[in-house]
Amino acid sequence: MTSSGRRITANLSLTLDGRYHGPGGPGDLAAIVPYAVTELGRNHLAKIHDGATTALLSRGNGEGFLGYWSPIATDETADHRDRGYAQWLVGAEKVVLSTTRTELPYERTRVVNAPAEKVVADLKAEGIGDILVNTSPTILKPLLAADLVDRLYLLICPEIVGGGERLFDDGLPPTKWLLTSQDTGDLGELSLVYDRLR
Repeated sequence: MTSSGRRITANLSLTLDGRYHGPGGPGDLAAIVPYAVTELGRNHLAKIHDGATTALLSRGNGEGFLGYWSPIATDETADHRDRGYAQWLVGAEKVVLSTTRTELPYERTRVVNAPAEKVVADLKAEGIGDILVNTSPTILKPLLAADLVDRLYLLICPEIVGGGERLFDDGLPPTKWLLTSQDTGDLGELSLVYDRLR
């Protein structure tokens, strides 16, 4: 039973064929990165952490993502939206799910070896503010399967890559979502925000 009313939100970039990386594996982001750095992509980044106090990350993002963004928080030459997101990430509570690591060298970061559903239940019971599943599909997928996600921030990139991992696998429970925000970029990319209808 939760009393905080914390929402579970999630951010992910997807191609037109629903993939979050290309056929080359997790590092194949050629169809994603060009759109993430557009005006629309940066505006999308600027809104994903609105109201969030906790970042929930996979081990891969805990290791690489935090190392990439932490220096941007103090980089005066960085785009103000990138810097704002980086400052939020550095200051937020960070929970990293891992079966192989026990700690990471970042402030306000703890590593947890537990299923995503249990971690989310514990976080909802103990804090305030939204919990952002931050570009971590290995966490987002089981939460979608358990119908625990309240908001989706999706950046849709106008490319078909034909291979790679998909976010929406067969077997998910049927759910209904309300489109609460939509914007189109100059390259045809879309920034979409969907709230779960319950």
